[in-house]
Amino acid sequence: MQKKTCIITALVAVLLFAAFPAWSQFIPNAPFKPKVLAAPDFSIKDIQGKTFRLSQQRGKPVLIFFGTTWCPGCRAEIPVYKQVHETYSPRGLVVVYIDIMEPAEKVVRFVKANSITYRVLLDENGEVSRAYNVVGVPMIVLLDREGIVKKIGHSSSEMPLEKVLTDQ
Repeated sequence: MQKKTCIITALVAVLLFAAFPAWSQFIPNAPFKPKVLAAPDFSIKDIQGKTFRLSQQRGKPVLIFFGTTWCPGCRAEIPVYKQVHETYSPRGLVVVYIDIMEPAEKVVRFVKANSITYRVLLDENGEVSRAYNVVGVPMIVLLDREGIVKKIGHSSSEMPLEKVLTDQ
């Protein structure tokens, strides 16, 4: 009986010792966690060959859609993206679609076939999508007027557009 108690005590001690470092990872508002996440700046060309630089959009909220022409979810959201663009761009929202690693000719055909009215950028080498840690599409990033990430999601319905448009 004494041997079982010693073994159980030793196992509990080992488990607690192993788990102790993990507890510190979940401290809310730990000093090493950033309070705000600034969006990585980038400069890429659109389908007309004009350069778009994110830092030049300061003072305006920005909605970035990451996607591809082959993505069913991205295609399904196009009508919503159009509506968001029509509704919010007159109020200052910059709406851009970043196509990830596809040939420009294919993207141009896709834009024409779907009558896309918002600006379409080409992330030809995947650099921008890597900077934003895009692991699946569609991915949507909402930035406030100072270039701070306010929301990351996979559907436009998750984006608090009114909040960033009213924040001054």
